[in-house]
Amino acid sequence: MRAMCVHETGRGMRLEDIPDPAPGPGEVLVAIHACGVNFADTLMVEGRYQEKPPLPFTPGMEICGTIRALGPGVAGPAPGTRVAAFTGSGGFAQLATIPVERCVPVPPSMTDAQAAGFLVAYGTSHLALSHRARLQPGETLLVLGAAGGVGLTAVELGALMGARVIACARGREKLAVARAAGAHHLIDSDTADLRAEVKALGGADVCYDPVGGAPFDAALRAMRPEGRILPVGFASGAVPQIPANILLVKNLTVIGFYWGAYASLRPDLMAESLRQLFAWHEAGRLHPHVSHVLPLTQAQEALDLLRLRAATGKVVVQIRDASGSTL
Repeated sequence: MRAMCVHETGRGMRLEDIPDPAPGPGEVLVAIHACGVNFADTLMVEGRYQEKPPLPFTPGMEICGTIRALGPGVAGPAPGTRVAAFTGSGGFAQLATIPVERCVPVPPSMTDAQAAGFLVAYGTSHLALSHRARLQPGETLLVLGAAGGVGLTAVELGALMGARVIACARGREKLAVARAAGAHHLIDSDTADLRAEVKALGGADVCYDPVGGAPFDAALRAMRPEGRILPVGFASGAVPQIPANILLVKNLTVIGFYWGAYASLRPDLMAESLRQLFAWHEAGRLHPHVSHVLPLTQAQEALDLLRLRAATGKVVVQIRDASGSTL
């Protein structure tokens, strides 16, 4: 099969022919149709992610595809079933072996590209807002990086959960995408004073932050008393150093959140969250936004779109067409 391979971190990827994998006990072999691209993939290729697969490895942590074969002891789903899965790595390839418990049937209402980019972004935002931050109807939610892969889903889910959503993103075009997802107030991070703008709107009860750096510092100072701030990533490249005196004076809570850990920490919670998200999608209440779809040969360009913040919503690498034929 063909796969994008990393032999040395910090040196990018190259497309290679490697042996087809075979499913082991408890695994299924999946013919991958599409793979969602995440900022974590860029960090993994550079060797800066908290999880470091042994070299050589194939990036790509979430996929949509069809089951081709079952490993020993696996009773189903039947070959031919279309599934989505959080793989952690291995998605920029034509085939992958995946633990069967990670596979989620994809409803007919979803395209391959939507399904490939659904699990991480929507799963992260839903568990972060509902399970960790306990976002309540009527509260004010501030979303940083609001037009990005996870930020846009936080805007959409926050509005669906009954919050007043303040979206902060760079430039008019990205803010328009956030408004279409349900944002009630918009802040241009290129030109506005984030702290002053949020405080003028009455402050925030919850802040969802995939950016870090200076925007985190400004948001922290614009929180309402007893507010909760969720660092979910550091796309700016700067990890905030949190001043405890501000937490003390305003009775604030900083809540760490890493969605991937729930695959082993609380798989039941992750599964229930995904069931709810797929149900909302089937009911027409969620509308995944995919701004770019690129072929496997351009997987590096797909990563660059995220690194340069040139995309909105999700970027997806397409590996097979609708008929299942390899591109």
